[in-house]
Amino acid sequence: MTTMKNAVVLVTGANRGLGRALVEAALAAGARRVYAGARNPDQLAASVARDPERVVPLALDITNESSLAAAASRAPDVTMLFNNAGVVSSHGVLTSSTARIMQDFATNVFGTLAATKAFLPALQRAGAAGGASVVNVLSVVSLASMPALGGYSASKAAAASVTEALRTDLANANIRVHGVFAGAMDTDMTRDMQMPKARPEDVARAIFDGVERGLDDIFPDPMSQGAFATWRSDPKELARQLASM
Repeated sequence: MTTMKNAVVLVTGANRGLGRALVEAALAAGARRVYAGARNPDQLAASVARDPERVVPLALDITNESSLAAAASRAPDVTMLFNNAGVVSSHGVLTSSTARIMQDFATNVFGTLAATKAFLPALQRAGAAGGASVVNVLSVVSLASMPALGGYSASKAAAASVTEALRTDLANANIRVHGVFAGAMDTDMTRDMQMPKARPEDVARAIFDGVERGLDDIFPDPMSQGAFATWRSDPKELARQLASM
């Protein structure tokens, strides 16, 4: 199992929503240092103000190779990588443009993988010294498509498959890989969706609890827990439920 105490955490997409909550939860859990990554580090001022000694703002665009390389050189001591950055650019697969769907894949799949590769040297050093973790923030729509967000769902399903591959590839390096199958949260991303939503702060704490318990797959909120229970008993029923939303 992994402990957050004295960990060196990096959170991508840390400027709002779940990312900001993960930074705060890491501080509360006793992380030694928290790198907060965002395209515009000026948006991280509130998080830095929480603990200027431990929170380090980091300019980071996971879709840009140069940005990733620069961030990795500034954060060579990372022991826990939270791949949280994500976008919802597309909706229905027939109504969304190819460019919009490609944007979802560029961030949610290829960006997540690129970030993992960029910080892999640091994670390998941490793994050799005792253990490291990669935490990929996925979605309940990784399990079954929500057709109203078909392009996004496809990107998150692909990200879940990548997570499984990384889990096998990194096991021998003592790097634990966790998948977070989150439900709807009360963030900017879901502002226009009329459905019950979990508080990002509650989800962040549940994610950390799952990481510390060593869970491969983490269902951090009531919606995700219910969706997983349905999927486990009847995957087609979950697909029908998501299709009705």
